[in-house]
Amino acid sequence: LQKILILLHVTACVVVGKTLMILFPNTMKRYILKQGEKSRMNENPKFSYENWGPTFFSFKYLLFVLKVKWKRLEDEAYEGHPAPNTPVVTFNGEVCHLFDFMQDNRPLILNFGSCT
Repeated sequence: LQKILILLHVTACVVVGKTLMILFPNTMKRYILKQGEKSRMNENPKFSYENWGPTFFSFKYLLFVLKVKWKRLEDEAYEGHPAPNTPVVTFNGEVCHLFDFMQDNRPLILNFGSCT
């Protein structure tokens, strides 16, 4: 049931977004660029709007967002319960799982950060 609700919500957002991109392309471009400022993705001069902007609200975009949101349904963590074996991607692009990095009885430490 949760997957169906997510499908309906994401599909509605994509349809509205695509419609607005067709009717008001300049306004949507400004809006998308404003969102890019929040994530600082606009700071990379090699990453221009023309490369990624038109992909917003496409069918591939819809499938990607659905995949991410559906995957997150499985990744719930609760205090006092075992951690989920979340899929992770290495720097080489290889997909593995969090528990693959555990060695014997050594604790697994996760360090989250940002590289700009």
